Amino acid sequence: MFRSKLAAYCVIEPSFRITPPANIEVNEGGEQSMRLIHLCALLAVTGALLPAQEETPDRRLRHVTDTLHEIMATPDKAIPRGLLNRAECIAIVPEMKKAAFVVGGEYGRGYAMCRTAEGRWSAPAPIRLAGGSFGIQLGADSTDIVFLVMNDDGMQHLLSDKFKMSADASAAAGPVGRDAAANTDVLMHAEILSWSRARGLFAGAALDGTVVEHDGDETEKLYGHPMNSREIVDGRTRVPEAA
Repeated sequence: MFRSKLAAYCVIEPSFRITPPANIEVNEGGEQSMRLIHLCALLAVTGALLPAQEETPDRRLRHVTDTLHEIMATPDKAIPRGLLNRAECIAIVPEMKKAAFVVGGEYGRGYAMCRTAEGRWSAPAPIRLAGGSFGIQLGADSTDIVFLVMNDDGMQHLLSDKFKMSADASAAAGPVGRDAAANTDVLMHAEILSWSRARGLFAGAALDGTVVEHDGDETEKLYGHPMNSREIVDGRTRVPEAA
């Protein structure tokens, strides 16, 4: 009820620019106007996040698979195959929401897979990404996020309940292209390399400050009972058909 009443006072355009009503009565300090702007922004952002929250696990898994296939389909503009072959784990978060409204934010759900003892990719472990930046901004966007975990230390962070990029695990923007070299000190020592794709452009992306955590709700929906990420990727969990 509150949400519908608020929507009547806010004009939210497809680009997620928010316009408060022009005829609102404002007190001397402008507090009422600013409060309404904040509420309108919150309405737009929560609306933008709902599709990611409501997508079923099977649909999200298919989306994850399609995203990786699309990215790797053009080797000259993809993750270097040598890095992918060396990676201990891969994580894909399709359509991560970037919503900035006074205090910026990021939110996304996806899956991570790690190599088993036999060298195969494990069953997918549901993860959530969340992060933020500060600034007076109004807008929203959606970006596909991919990151590779390059060593055992990085994998241990990924399999924990929660960790923060660049704080708990060293991270760097990954190189792009068939012949891209990952021989700089930063890339050679980074536990995690990351990329993003937005509006068809795929490039290395820094995810500093982004929090990665196990998604328990998605795990129960997908596998029917609680499990942690370590149990999912140990090689004994059946890979869902959608993967």
